Amino acid sequence: MNSSVGTIGNASPLVADAAPIIDPFGRAVTYLRVSVTDRCDFRCTYCMAENMTFLPKKDLLTLEELDRLCSAFIAKGVRKIRLTGGEPLVRKNIMHLVRQLGKQIGSGLDELTVTTNGSQLARHAEELYDCGVRRINVSLDTLDPEKFRRITRWGDFAKVMEGIDAAQKAGLKIKLNAVALKDFNEAEMPDMLRFAHGRGMDLTVIETMPMGEIEEDRTDQYLPLSQLRADLAQQFTFTDIDYQTGGPARYVRVEETGGRLGFITPLTHNFCESCNRVRLTCTGTLYMCLGQNDAADLRAALRATEDDGLLHAAIDEAITRKPKGHDFIIDRTHKRPAVARHMSVTGG
Repeated sequence: MNSSVGTIGNASPLVADAAPIIDPFGRAVTYLRVSVTDRCDFRCTYCMAENMTFLPKKDLLTLEELDRLCSAFIAKGVRKIRLTGGEPLVRKNIMHLVRQLGKQIGSGLDELTVTTNGSQLARHAEELYDCGVRRINVSLDTLDPEKFRRITRWGDFAKVMEGIDAAQKAGLKIKLNAVALKDFNEAEMPDMLRFAHGRGMDLTVIETMPMGEIEEDRTDQYLPLSQLRADLAQQFTFTDIDYQTGGPARYVRVEETGGRLGFITPLTHNFCESCNRVRLTCTGTLYMCLGQNDAADLRAALRATEDDGLLHAAIDEAITRKPKGHDFIIDRTHKRPAVARHMSVTGG
């Protein structure tokens, strides 16, 4: 494949050997996470309030604008894009964007992935695979249908299981993501691990992140993964491995099942030293760090001119402000989140 392989619309040239953008700490930014919508058909208690106020649709970038922005990042050395939300598959005509980005796999982009709650997977799984997606993350915090309804408020467990079945049938590799919640699912983790590995899926457990106002008290929810790992180690034998998917998880191999188990620990052991990620919202705001409020408005540069020079300059300037790391804490005194915006706004 030669290095210059045309353009899509007004998008940047697709350059297969583009040099990555380097942040002030010498880290190459090669991974873009894109929140295509802040809306979701679930209301998970650790993520959202039940009565959310979502962005007006007029504030959202069009799918064509999202394509152009993603293409600009690919031209600047981003090799992996993950589409997130909210729930990305509830956005109208989202598969148009998936198909457009999928055309760039092998021509600058190495991988296109999706994080989903699984509710829409049954109808989209085959098309996702057809568009070039090979791996997806599915958020699943419990295998108990009643508890699932309680934690998601609106979710249908059977529908998610149907979606997982459809995704595997379509050939998609699945990683399950489970948020570890004290007194909710910690006792289930051995069963979740066996379920995932029994179906050839990796499992990653995640500490609850102090982002956005919710009805729950996060000090009641917080379960340190150091404690969870110690509990699991009484039943399973773990071997640390250097497996990487481009994200922040640290993985072990579980000798009894032969599968992989990942730990994402933004509070007890942050993952900043090797951070290669930036996050783009559905309004064109670029967050250089999940746990910091500094951001860059790329929508203004995007809409100012059809020439991508201004957009590229805005991306370059933003990366010069990427911080060394975040300072996530759970504020036990005032019970406030470390970051006021919800995870669904920034992108999972």
